[in-house]
Amino acid sequence: MRVQDCNWLQLEEYLRHDDRIVLPLGSTEQHAYLSLATDNILAERVSVEAAKPLGVPVLPVQPYGITPRFAAYPGSPTLRVETFLAVVTDLLESLSGQGFRRILIVNGHGGNVPARAAVSQWGAKHSETRVRFHDWWNSPRVMDAVHSVDSVGSHASWMENFPWTRLAGVELPTESKPPTDPPVHDPTEFRRLVGDGSFGGVYEHSDDDMLRIWQVGVEEVRALLEDGW
Repeated sequence: MRVQDCNWLQLEEYLRHDDRIVLPLGSTEQHAYLSLATDNILAERVSVEAAKPLGVPVLPVQPYGITPRFAAYPGSPTLRVETFLAVVTDLLESLSGQGFRRILIVNGHGGNVPARAAVSQWGAKHSETRVRFHDWWNSPRVMDAVHSVDSVGSHASWMENFPWTRLAGVELPTESKPPTDPPVHDPTEFRRLVGDGSFGGVYEHSDDDMLRIWQVGVEEVRALLEDGW
C-alpha cells in the first residue's frame, strides 16, 4: 500500500502488528527519449507491486539523486553526495524513531550507490532496526533476465523502456546505438560525447520481454520483504 493513500491513524494501527516499510530512491534525470522521471517511476512502482500483497506500506520515492554528469541536460538536477547521504540517513533515523524496525530501501539509480555504505554504517549503529539496500535493476536475477533478451543495454536504452516510462507521441530511433559511457566528468563535454543520452543498444524490445523482466524484479523485492530479516 502506498503511504500517500493512508493517513497517520492507519499507519499507527499497522505498526501494532507489523514494522516493515519500503523507501524507494530515484533520480530525476535525462533518459534520452524516455521520461525524466524514469528512475523514480520504476523504483516506486516495483516497490508498490511487490509490497501490495503483503500489506507493507511504501513511501513516496525520493525523487532527486546523485547525477552530476547529466547537469547539461535540462531537467536533471543533482544533489551533492554528502547531501544525498544525509537525506537518506535522516529518513532512516526518523522512520526508526516512529517504530519502523525493518526498512527496505529500493534504489532505482546507479548514481545513488554510495548510499549503500552509508546505510550499512547507520545500521551497524542501530541494532534495533534492520535495514536493507537493494538495487532492483542490477540484481543477478534481473540481469539474467535482461541478458536473456539482449546482451547490450544500459542507461536510457531498451532496458529502461517499459510501458510506464514511455512518453506519448515520442518516436524512438529504430537503429542501435554503439555503447558509450565516456569517463568524462565535465557535463558539457559529457553531453557532447553521449548525444541523446542513451548509453547504447537498441531503444526498445517487445512488451512481452519487458514485462517478463519486470516480473522478476517485482518477485525479488517481494522476497526481500518476506524473508531473511
